[in-house]
Formats: sequence, C-alpha cells, structure tokens
Amino acid sequence: MLKRYLLLLFFSFFCLSTQAQQPKKPNSSDIFESIKKLNFLGSVLYIAAHPDDENTRLISYMSNNVKARTAYLSLTRGDGGQNLIGPELRELLGVIRTQELLAARRIDGGEQRFTRANDFGYSKHPDETLAIWNKKEVLSDVVLAIRQFKPDVIINRFDHRSPGSTHGHHTSSAMLSYEAFDLANDKNAFPEQVKQYGIWQPKREFFNTSWWFYGSQENFDKADKTNLLSVDTGVFFPSNGLSNPEIAALSRSSHKSQGFGSTGSRGEQIEYIELIKGDLPADKSNIFDGIDTSWNRVKGGKEIGNILKEVETNYDFKNPSASIPQLLEAYKLIQNLEDQHWKAIKLEDIKNVIAACAGLYLEAVAETNQATANSSINLKIESINRSDYQITLNSYAINTLDVVKNIELKNNISYDFKDVLKIDSKQQPTTPYWLTKKGSLGMYTVDDKNLIGQPETPRNQLVTFNLTFGKTSISYSKPIVYKTNDDVKGEVYKPFEIIPEASAKVAEDVIIFENDKQKDIVVIVKAGRDNLEGFVQIAHPKDWNIYPEKQKVSITHKGEDQTLIFTVIPPKNQSEGLITPMVTVGNEVYTKKLVEINYDHIPFQTVLLPSESKVVRLDIKKRGENIGYIEGAGDVVPESLKQIGYNVVVIKPEEINAETLNRFDAIVVGIRAYNVVEALKYKQQLLFNFVEQGGNLIVQYNTSRETIVDELAPYKLELSRDRVTDENAEVRFLNPNHPLLNYPNKITEKDFEGWTQERGLYFPDQWSSEFTPLLSMNDKGETPKDGSLLVAKHGKGYYIYTGLSFFREFPEGVSGAYRLFANMLSIGKDNINTDKKLND
Repeated sequence: MLKRYLLLLFFSFFCLSTQAQQPKKPNSSDIFESIKKLNFLGSVLYIAAHPDDENTRLISYMSNNVKARTAYLSLTRGDGGQNLIGPELRELLGVIRTQELLAARRIDGGEQRFTRANDFGYSKHPDETLAIWNKKEVLSDVVLAIRQFKPDVIINRFDHRSPGSTHGHHTSSAMLSYEAFDLANDKNAFPEQVKQYGIWQPKREFFNTSWWFYGSQENFDKADKTNLLSVDTGVFFPSNGLSNPEIAALSRSSHKSQGFGSTGSRGEQIEYIELIKGDLPADKSNIFDGIDTSWNRVKGGKEIGNILKEVETNYDFKNPSASIPQLLEAYKLIQNLEDQHWKAIKLEDIKNVIAACAGLYLEAVAETNQATANSSINLKIESINRSDYQITLNSYAINTLDVVKNIELKNNISYDFKDVLKIDSKQQPTTPYWLTKKGSLGMYTVDDKNLIGQPETPRNQLVTFNLTFGKTSISYSKPIVYKTNDDVKGEVYKPFEIIPEASAKVAEDVIIFENDKQKDIVVIVKAGRDNLEGFVQIAHPKDWNIYPEKQKVSITHKGEDQTLIFTVIPPKNQSEGLITPMVTVGNEVYTKKLVEINYDHIPFQTVLLPSESKVVRLDIKKRGENIGYIEGAGDVVPESLKQIGYNVVVIKPEEINAETLNRFDAIVVGIRAYNVVEALKYKQQLLFNFVEQGGNLIVQYNTSRETIVDELAPYKLELSRDRVTDENAEVRFLNPNHPLLNYPNKITEKDFEGWTQERGLYFPDQWSSEFTPLLSMNDKGETPKDGSLLVAKHGKGYYIYTGLSFFREFPEGVSGAYRLFANMLSIGKDNINTDKKLND
C-alpha cells in the first residue's frame, strides 16, 4: 500500500517540478510557506473539461492561502482547439496544452490530472459528447481521480443542470463529476479500482458560479443565495509581493497557444461557489468547516502537528537550516503513520522542505538530451549542501546500480562526480503515453492502467541520492536532465529522452497531385545513434507506384539526417491513401517519425507518432496563379495551396499597399487574422480597393468578439457564434448554378465527404443583399445555417467570406476542400491577366 502511494506521489512531484525547464530553487519565504502547508491536511479537486477552463484564482487561493492540497482535473488535453503560436494541431496541440497546464500549476501551486477523453472539437450537447467519449470509461477515470486524490471538497467549473446551453464538453464534465461524487464511495462501482485504491467519499461538492450563469448581474443579485458561499480571492501575499489575482493571471497566461494572456488585478475579488452535494458549512466563510484539517485528522498525528507548529512559530528566515532537527523528528514520526494516504503525501513534502532548508542541490546531467536503448551515456553528478547541518552522501544509484561514496557534504563545497548511465536494451522510447496506441475519435487508448490520469509519461532514467541527515537516512530521486548554455538565454534545460535508433518522415504530411504527373518526395531519416546502416522502403497503396523500391541509409553521427528522394507515380484517376517510410536496421523495422516541439514557455518535447503521409490524386482545375496570404492565428493553408500548384507569397501587414497587392490574382486572409493582427485595422480599405479593381479577397473565419476592424467586408456582414460541429452534416446547395460551385470544378455533395472535426464555425448570420449565400447546413435538431460561404461582387472582383474549416481539412488531405477552395480563388478568372508577376 505504501509503495503504491509513494509511486503516485513520486510521479506527481516530478511531473510538476523537475520536468520544468529549470529546477525550482526555493527562497526563505518559499520554504516558510511550504512549512505552513505541512500543517494542513485537506484537499480540493477542481474539475472542468479543457486546459484554460480552470479558475486559476480559486486554485491559487486554495493552494497558497488556505494551504490545501489542490488539483485540477481536466477531462481532456485540449486537442481540438486552435493554436495561436504555431502549426501544431490535434495530438501535438494536446501535448503543448498539457505542458501549458503543468506550467500553470507550477505557478499557482496546484497539481494536474487528466482522463482519457479526447477533445474532438466543439460539441453542442452532452448527449453527443458522452456518446463519442464513451461515458463509462471517462466516468471511471473521474472516479479514479477522486479515489486516488481523496479530495474533501470538489468544485465544478460548470453547471451540470444546463445541458445544451454551453459547450457539451463543459456540461459533461460537471455531470460526470456530480455522478462520481457518490460512485467513488460505492465498492461495487469499478471494483478493480477499489482493490487498489479503496473507496472515498468527499465531504461536499460545489459549482463555481457567477452572475454570468444567471444571465445578468441583476438576476444574480435577486437570486436565492442560501446555498452559496462567497470567497474573497483577492488576498495579498507579502512573502512574494503579489496579490492572488496576479498569481492567477501569471498562471492563466501560461495558456499561450490559446491566447489567454491575462493582466493581474489587485483588491477584493469575490468568487461564488454553490453547494450541489454534501452538507452546507455552518461557517460559510470556511469551505473546510466541519472537516478536521489538522494533524489530529490521522492517528498518531497530534505529536507531528505539535512539532511542525513549533517549526512554523520559530522559523528563522535568515537561517532555515535551524529548523532541520525538528523537521527530521517529524519526518521519522510520519514514517510510522498508519494512514497510508497522508503518510505518502507528507513524507514527500517534508523531504523537500528539509532539502530546501539545507540549501541542498542534487543534479544529474547527461552529455546529450537524447539516447537510444542499449547505449551508454556520460553523466555529471553534482551534490552540494549549503548549510552547516551535517549531511553525508552515503551513495547514489544510477537506476539500480549503487555507487558507494560515504562523503560528508561540507557547507558550500560542491562535490562533483562523473559516471556512466547504461540504458537497458529493452528500454522503450520516451513519448506521451496516451499516444503510443491509436485511439478513437473520443478516447485515447492507455494499456497501462497505472498511467491513467497522469499528466505525462513518468521519467525512469533516474539517479537516487542516499543521504544521512545527522542519523536520519533520506533518499532523493532526480530524473536525469540535459543542460547547456545559450549565448542569449543562458542556462537552458531539456529533459533527457530515449529515442529509437532510427526514425523517418516524409517531408510533407499531405501530398496533393493535381494531375497524373509524377512527383519527387523527400524522405528524411534521422539517426538516434552513431554509424547507422540500413535501407528505406515505402509502403504505399496498390494503385500508386514508388521508385526506387529501396534506398540505402548510412549516417555516421547520431542526430544527423539523411535525405532521400523517391518518385511517386499517381494513378490516372482520383485516388487517395497513405504512404509510410520503413527503415530497416538489422532485424528491426522502424515506422515512426520523431516530432520535436520547442517553445520557450514549456519544456522541450519529443513525440513519436506513426510516420504516415496522405497522398491524394485530385481531379482538380484552377485559374489564377499568384496568391498573397496574410497570416492570422496560424494554419497550413499557404503550404496546402502550393501543393496544388499555386504561387503563394506570405505578405506581412506592413507590406500591404496598392503596388504589392496588384501582383496577385487573389488575397487570402488567414484564420482569425481580424482578431489577432492589429495592423490590419489600417489596411482594410486597401484590400477593398484591390477587390474593386478585379482581385479576389477570401477571408477565413474570425471569432465574433474582439475584431480589430469595424467593417469586415465592403458591405454589411455580421458574425455570429453559429457553427456546425457534425462533420457529416448534410450540405445543401442554395444556389447550385452559381459560378463558384461550377467553375472550374463542379462541386457536388461528394466534395463534402471525409471532412474532419466540423463543417465550420462562427458563420455570419446577417448580411446585405450584395452577398449570395451558397451553402446551407445545420446540426441535428437545429435551424439551417446559411452563412458558411458568402460571395459578393465588388467592382471588378469578388469578396468571399467563409467559416468553413479549411484550416482543418487541408492538413487531412480532404479532396473536396481543395476543389472548393480552388473555385473560390478562380472565380472571375477565366480571362486572367497573364502580365501579373511575383517578385522572388
């Protein structure tokens, strides 16, 4: 039992701290706050659906002011959102948003958990959500989180009583939490969990409400508040000079891929929580009223509490190490507790406080950030005690190999060692555990049940330092890291990761053939070790041909790439399929690609994914050649248009002028450009003039809030929040004879087959008579939505607004999306001006 809890705490601790880009180095005030937290035995679990749903003000308040153990359970990893900082979508975006959540928790002091639910995109009703997610499995994960974390209090971000009024994922998270509250204490519910974790009954459950859920402040003021508690989360923390809302803003600003940068505030800030299950606190100012959160909560805890209270009272900010003797006394008593849950939590907490009081720094650094199974890597190991307290390094263990030292760590003397890490021949590569097997639209597949709920794959390349403080033995395990010095950034950390000895990818994820002419494709093979020898073949559909059949690979140095050129010959008729490079090295065949995600605000990530590229032989015609693209929030539309033979140039906002625009047949505005590109405010009339003089302007979706221009179009056009989330929803042609649906490609219902995630979003719902709506569609049970594709003649050219999700369809190689977009670019171009030229 104890081993199980220690394992969970080990995973939690290292996921939250040591995988950050730099190790945490607590100051004297940090240590004091940690000591105060040792004296609080209570837990809060906050539950919602996505990264960025969480109320960081409440999480920070509970963790930093109340001192409760606080966690956020996000049912999904946010895979279905948009990415404002780069091109990654779906699984890779989920990896980024996972790390952003972990970064947020490092700031606000919470912990992070997940379920296996996959964010498949916007859902209008929980019935749809729970059908796609597999309600039973996600519910079991929520129950598991409660049984493992054992919260006294659960707080839901959303209201379980309002299905259909908001995102289906949101309501579903609250409904599942509400049901799990009782099931967690039912031994017959998910009995396989009970054997390992037992049952648990939280004391009370709340809904984190506000005036917004009542429709207006006036309605909220009139509402019955009998079951409401108010919490002033605007407290100020003198120890770090920040208000709680300022900390919360820093935490929320970690969600950079979603554009949630937040400005902190100061002063009173009231949060409301409504009791929905359990008993109402008699003292409505105390969410833990009636729950013993002192050490008296556990048998044998009273003496521990007395000792730690003395440590807190007598803490010396100038000499934290003076607290070590009493902390060690409490540590030994905690080891004897019968309550395995709090024993495991508080042992890990007090160990870290003891190390911090001693200024203890332990680190193991590899000579490289990546290695392969069955290899050896040089390590630099550092141990330093920056206090007068007697500490002896008895030994350190690299994985299971123990190295005896018996060295007294004298004050402020660094003890450095060199050693070798030998990686097991069966060691699996480092990659997000939820991506190792193919899942479904709504669920990730996780075979190892012990990993369910974990924020990331636990690191198992460790160095364990076995120390003696006076006469008390304590061990600290540190994951091996890699660090280097950057001339600009200074010290830079990366996780140490295991990679395969070979990986390969086709340079393009989607390869479009606009006719039956052959194309050369680039295959990039990366070596995970020195002296890689082998050969590459490409698996392909039967009606496609690839030449040559195989090519030799020979790479001298680890980390280097070799580029190979294969010729792909498409079939005569429209066809599509997948191609996969296969690298044979000895008796092993490698079919995965290595994706590296590198942003400054999160740790470096290595992700292994199936190396598959889609090949599409299109029946497509087009007019016009030269396309200017104004980037918005990030997409791969420019690259996709190049695939079908267009000359595409990305135009910076400051480059927009009449002379520049005149070089192009059409201008395409990227997704959400009018939400995020401030400079476009001053360029709109130039774009309208371009249309008037004969150009085509295609504007892709923008959100209905916070547009930076007063007029999106040369005529009246108003955006709404209308969207069609069913990617298979029927598409009806309102004006089937319109040129845009017939020239140069005849668009039919077949062109809307195979769409992914959604039809489109943020459709206009009001427009002037100059616009012609072309398509009508709707989700089940809703009224028709006619604003997904609007076209208006303006002068000699055409203005087109579309909320169709081309930015999702192009990366998936959806044939019909390419054909329709080609028509949008081609409209009115039957007598194209062949004198237009692009500058290189």
